[in-house]
Amino acid sequence: MFAGKVPRAEALGLSSVALPSWILSRMKRTFINAILLIVTALSGCACVFAQTHTTVRHHKELVEDQPPEIAQAEDAIQKNDFSGAETLLKKAIDKDPKNYQAWFDLGFVLNRLGRTDDSIHAYRQSVAAKPDVFETNLNLGLMLVRINSPEAERYLRAATTLKPTAHVEEGQARACLALAHLLENTNPGGALQAYRKASELTPKDPEPHLSAGLLHERQKEFSDAEAEYKQVLALDPHSTEAAIGLTNIYMKSGRLGDAEPLLRRLAAERSNDAGIHLQLGRVLAAQSKKDDAIAEIQTALNLAPGDSDAQRDLADLLVQSNKFPDAEKIYRDLLSTHPNDADLHELLGEALLKERKFPDAQQEFMTAVKIKPDLGVAYGSLAIAANENQNYALTVRALEARAKLIPENPISYFLRATALDHLKDYKQADQYYHLFLDAANGKYPDEEWKARHRLVWIESKKH
Repeated sequence: MFAGKVPRAEALGLSSVALPSWILSRMKRTFINAILLIVTALSGCACVFAQTHTTVRHHKELVEDQPPEIAQAEDAIQKNDFSGAETLLKKAIDKDPKNYQAWFDLGFVLNRLGRTDDSIHAYRQSVAAKPDVFETNLNLGLMLVRINSPEAERYLRAATTLKPTAHVEEGQARACLALAHLLENTNPGGALQAYRKASELTPKDPEPHLSAGLLHERQKEFSDAEAEYKQVLALDPHSTEAAIGLTNIYMKSGRLGDAEPLLRRLAAERSNDAGIHLQLGRVLAAQSKKDDAIAEIQTALNLAPGDSDAQRDLADLLVQSNKFPDAEKIYRDLLSTHPNDADLHELLGEALLKERKFPDAQQEFMTAVKIKPDLGVAYGSLAIAANENQNYALTVRALEARAKLIPENPISYFLRATALDHLKDYKQADQYYHLFLDAANGKYPDEEWKARHRLVWIESKKH
């Protein structure tokens, strides 16, 4: 009978493993997983944001006939005796209800005591008594931000136009930063203007550029974001946040070669950060630097053993590197916790197919299509495994199911023809051999020779 062997899966064009499927299937997740880095960058800015949004004290002005309780209260504040300071300040206010300094200090004290609403009331009274004090407007604005009040913008804008009691440029820059953070979601253009003003006031401070870069990135203005991140690195070459931001930009724009050195630097500086090692591994893999990629993803898994995405990426890479037994072990481990994941069953089947464990591979593909009946590629691989197991009836059924989901190709015609030939269905075998030869067009010389040889034999049986 027919002795010709069907070509391996990579020649058939039916197996997803023959292509860099792990890149194609995970590219969206991988690059979206740059969101993991963006979140890291945001968390890195959190301390700066918190400092920007902390209320301030201002230097006491020399005001004659100031009630002695104010000086006593400020001494108590220095000693963190906020309850004692509150009592003294209320006495001062009883003597002079329009004393803006007493109201300001009381607002500060009440904030430290955790009484937000009372603090806001005190700052309002201070602003009402003397509207042109930078620190009062800034603190009131920051307190209103805390409760999501739309009034916050009014007072923060006022602060950007007023002169701080001390450290003028730094104080005004702080007000600009606070305003910019507030405007990011509602008025991105206004936020960027405020960041620019802050950077002009404090040209050696990288924070305005970093925040502007993050905002540009969220607005998908990648060239502007890149420029801001580079400015941060010019001011602070060791800025992890800027390096992360640039990495995001490079990955989103497909500039993997530019992303790699930055990720290598980050991996060296933050050797215990599993996310960075994973991201570096993915970038290396996308550049076909498989051995380095495997090492980085293994490092990530050593740091975060429960990361199933990283496990899957590593297994896919091992398949790409022809390390099928290692990949098989990982896929089986994943299936122990994800038994109904059809894609995992299909991937395990592909690894088993490469190991020539055809009965096991056939079982995995059958499980995959049972869970996910529209998994077209699995039917093609099932046909290959069934053919190797000499289960030609299953081969034909699998190819029929595949044809309903994926267009036929020359080798799917050839595989069906040979299976039908084995089943002695010579009429249909003749049909599919001809379909194969019409589609092959000289691209599969070995299979074309076999098809013509079998057609001659089949034709002879008709006479």
